[in-house]
Amino acid sequence: MFWAGSGVYGGGGQGSAQCPRPQALAPKPGPLVTLNKPPGLPVTGKPGELTLFSVLPELSQSLGLGDQELQVVQASGKETSGLVLLSSCPQTASRLQKFFIYSRRAQRPTATYCAVTDGIPATSEGKIQAALKLEHVDGVDLQQRGSGLRCQVCVKLVHSWGLTPQVIPVKSPSRKDFQEGVKRTLSHFHVVAMGSGCALVQLQPLTVFPSQLQVHMVLQLCPVLGDHTYSARVGTVLGQRFLLPAESTKPQRQVPDEALLRRLCLTPSQAAQLPLHLHLHCLHLPGMRPGEAPMKLLAPLPSYFSRTLQCLGLHQQ
Repeated sequence: MFWAGSGVYGGGGQGSAQCPRPQALAPKPGPLVTLNKPPGLPVTGKPGELTLFSVLPELSQSLGLGDQELQVVQASGKETSGLVLLSSCPQTASRLQKFFIYSRRAQRPTATYCAVTDGIPATSEGKIQAALKLEHVDGVDLQQRGSGLRCQVCVKLVHSWGLTPQVIPVKSPSRKDFQEGVKRTLSHFHVVAMGSGCALVQLQPLTVFPSQLQVHMVLQLCPVLGDHTYSARVGTVLGQRFLLPAESTKPQRQVPDEALLRRLCLTPSQAAQLPLHLHLHCLHLPGMRPGEAPMKLLAPLPSYFSRTLQCLGLHQQ
C-alpha cells in the first residue's frame, strides 16, 4: 500500500541560521514516505554533519519500520526546499527510479518546482536549453579528473576535495566537450504571476544536472531570489540587464535593488542571508499497482517563501 506523509517546514523566518530537520506526518503502512525538506539540508555530507541520510535511521524507528532501511528515491539539492521521496522497499525504489529515467527520455516532466525570480522572463512560458559543464575550480580541472563520471559523482568528488563546483554554460559544444562531461540540459518554465519586478515561476526540468534550474534562470536574466552563487552573472547598466562571462564571474551574495529590499522589508545584510526561493512543489508518480491511477504529491511552500509572495503581491493561481 502506498502512503504519502505530508511534510512540514520547521524553520523560522527569512535568514534563519539553523537548519531544521524534515518531518513526516500521519504515517500509514506502506513502502513510500514523503518529506518536506528545508533549504540548507544536503542529502549527503561528511561524518557528523546533519544530512538527509543522517536522519534516516531515526525516521525509520519513528515510523516503526524495524530493520527496513529507507532509500532516497528522489530529492532536491542542498539549497533547494521541497519534496523528498523515500522508500522502504528496494523493488519499489528501483521501479520508481526507472520510471523517472524513462520519463526524462520521453521528455515527460515528473517534477514541478516553484521559484521566485528577481526579474520577469521575456515570455510567459517556454523552454530553456543549454549545454552545461562543471568548470575547474582553484586550478583543478573537474572535466579531466571527473571524466566519464556521472555529474552527481563528480559533485561528491569535488566536495571531498574541499572545493566548490561551478556550473558553466558552453556555447556550441564539440563532440570532445560532450566526451569530457558537457551535457545538454532542458527545462520548461511558466510564469504564474508577476509584480514588483519579480515573478513566480513554475519550472519543470527534463534533464538532471547540478544547479540546472538556477543557471537556466540566470540565462533568462532572471536569477532566483536567494541565489548567492550564480546571480552575480547578471549585470545591469542603465537599467538594462546583460550576462557577464560565467568563467570569470565569482560567486557573490545576491544584493537586490533598494526598491525590492523595501518591498521585502529587508536590510542588505538580511538579504545576504535570504534562502534560495526554489521549492520542489510537486511530483507525479505512476500507480503502485496495475490499474491504479497516477498519483500527484504536493509539498507546501516554506513560510519564508509564502511571506515573500505576500510582500511582492504574487498570488498563486
